[in-house]
Amino acid sequence: MSSDATTAVPTVTVTDVPGPLGPLGQEPAAHGLGASLPQAESRAKTEGTFPYASDLWAEGLLWAAILRSPHPHARIVSVDTSAAVAMPGVRAVVTAADVPGAATYGRRVADRPVFASDLVRHHGEALAAVAADHPDTARLAAAAIAVEYEVLEPVTDPEKAFAAEPLHPDGNLIRHIPLRFGDPEATGEVVVEGLYRIGRQDPAPIGAEAGLAVPRPDGGVELYTASTDPHTDRDLAAACFGLTPEQVKLVVTGVPGATGDREDPGFQIPLGLLALRTGCPVKLTATREESFLGHAHRHPTLLRYRHHADAEGRLVKVEAQILLDGGAYADSSSESLAAAVAFACGPYVVPHAFVEGWAVRTNNPPSGHVRGEGAMQVCAAYEAQMDKLAAKLGVDPAELRMRNVMATGDLLPTGQTVTCPAPVAELLSAVRDFPLPPLPKDTPEGEWLLPGGPEGAGEPGAVRRGVGYALGMVHMLGAEGTDEVSTATVRVADGMATVICSAVDTGSGFSTLARQIVQETLGIEEVHVAPVDTDQPPAGPAAHGRHTWVSGGAVERAAKMVRTQLLQPLAHKFGMSTELLQITDGKITSYDGVLSTTVTEALDGKELWATAQCRPHPTEPLDDAGQGDAFVGLAFCAIRAVVDVDVELGAVRVVEMAVAQDVGRILNPAQLATRIEAGVTQGVGAALTENLRTARGLVRHPDFTGYALPTSLDAPDVRIVKLVEERDVVAPFGAKPASAVPVVTSPAAVAAAVRAATGRPVNRLPIRPQAAVATPQG
Repeated sequence: MSSDATTAVPTVTVTDVPGPLGPLGQEPAAHGLGASLPQAESRAKTEGTFPYASDLWAEGLLWAAILRSPHPHARIVSVDTSAAVAMPGVRAVVTAADVPGAATYGRRVADRPVFASDLVRHHGEALAAVAADHPDTARLAAAAIAVEYEVLEPVTDPEKAFAAEPLHPDGNLIRHIPLRFGDPEATGEVVVEGLYRIGRQDPAPIGAEAGLAVPRPDGGVELYTASTDPHTDRDLAAACFGLTPEQVKLVVTGVPGATGDREDPGFQIPLGLLALRTGCPVKLTATREESFLGHAHRHPTLLRYRHHADAEGRLVKVEAQILLDGGAYADSSSESLAAAVAFACGPYVVPHAFVEGWAVRTNNPPSGHVRGEGAMQVCAAYEAQMDKLAAKLGVDPAELRMRNVMATGDLLPTGQTVTCPAPVAELLSAVRDFPLPPLPKDTPEGEWLLPGGPEGAGEPGAVRRGVGYALGMVHMLGAEGTDEVSTATVRVADGMATVICSAVDTGSGFSTLARQIVQETLGIEEVHVAPVDTDQPPAGPAAHGRHTWVSGGAVERAAKMVRTQLLQPLAHKFGMSTELLQITDGKITSYDGVLSTTVTEALDGKELWATAQCRPHPTEPLDDAGQGDAFVGLAFCAIRAVVDVDVELGAVRVVEMAVAQDVGRILNPAQLATRIEAGVTQGVGAALTENLRTARGLVRHPDFTGYALPTSLDAPDVRIVKLVEERDVVAPFGAKPASAVPVVTSPAAVAAAVRAATGRPVNRLPIRPQAAVATPQG
């Protein structure tokens, strides 16, 4: 599907979803939880005045450039920087020999060198960095560095990585998880098998990586970047600089898009080294090619499945083998594999499950955290298996799923009981029963409905419509014993509240949510969220809906502590408990109406503040049999996809995506709808167009010409047909993360719809045109 696939304007429709706060799309209050409060920086972003890292400037600024390897695998014989050093305007050149501290880094496993010194392990790996007085000079100097390579044969097939020579001192196997659940001898009357491949999706942030490093008089350095995990990034950088964490400050700038780990330390650390070496501010603005080569991508995955079911289609056993290509370094592969193995059977009741999962190193580009990692890949596979099973039994695909759906109280294959709300049957019923969109008209006026757009070569008679279903699930927060904690401070002075929390708003709307929490709790309309830097206590990474739960919970607790400070004098004066007082629309009233005053009058010029932490209940690592209570909570989604396929050309147009999702509680209706729409669109990209292609480890076309992102014209109509507000009692506000689960579910739904239209198996994502050409008998 190309960017001109349709000239129709896609729409997002939110049906009448009742809840305690009124139908979604209507604004029940001007502020506070449940209101569609706009983001504070919306106007600045719209007008183009919002400052991102690429906009920053400092007196005496130098520019940085990084030399990257043209080979995916090579031994470094020599590095000669003399020509670069001699160029006019060049102020510094740094290589591996100039790293004063730790030579390697990694958010999860410290296995990645700041600069390659002996071996190059992937295309685009950093070898040196240059600082110069002009960006063109810096790039020319980087190109002038002479590197002699002994080119080696790359290992690019993850299946061959097991027997290949070690690519890294830690070996080629990153992790192996053998999951054992139930009776290995169990069998079903009906068996279906499948082999599936998932491509390499790039996070493709709208703004490429950029940063500014400013040396400090005390010998430290300040980094200005769009980090999504500032304290971890600061600590990694400090270790490589040979400094203490207190000597390094990381200031988070505006985040120009993030669906994973936004700023790879591989951009930040060379920048800081150059600033420390030159004593001058140094700025780096990556090109789009550098962005593609430098940051991590979604794990390409190979999956083999065998499903056993009884004669009525109820699942008996699932067997699976899952192989994740981690690329050159470990990054988040261990966590991604845990999610893939744990969710390998999907949101279905499976009495017996046996899954083997591996993550391996190769000479392909590094893989890492991208929204829905691990869960998205297995969802595409297990839902394809459910379609195969339905076809073999002659059962409607939605009905087959309904016979097997999970509910609260059921067990995951990891042995963990699903204690959170799991309204999977309700979600599936909602999308199944929602009216289908009208069929396209076979008239010239309706030609824009054809796959391929108004200028497409197809004929209306070759277009077939398909309807497909998918159910997906993701985990919330970190997993396997991750210590999830966040700290927040709420300060009230001069009639205004300020929230201090180092939770980075990557577009998830946390800063808006923090304002709403304080408005709701304290009745103060004017709430300011302070900029994020590492002088504040840590709040952890922006992933898995953490900040809605953990950081939002910390803000709520701090705000409630301030509320108590505010109400205690009044309660004492009137001889009552603070619990008998309420704050509504800026007014404080008692249960009996005796007390009525405003928040401003009660403050009386006082300054109140409190700091609080939120730490969810602990989890545990999976054991040697893949068993354990590894997850804090789960979120579920059902999607029905409707597609039109030109079965002669293989062109696909996604007509509509009907979405039902359990959200726990709607905190900001407009923001929630936007997050779901964005997640669906990202999933459609993974289904049809997005694949960072490599040839023997070399990234092909690392730009937005070769890597096809869905545009607004490619986005389907998104119909949010049901949002289930069944609050998770262990979560602050009872809310669940919104954007990851539609990313996980929508590729599988699109593939199911293409299968229905063409009769083809569709076992690879993204879907190639040849896979969407109908079978001859079709």
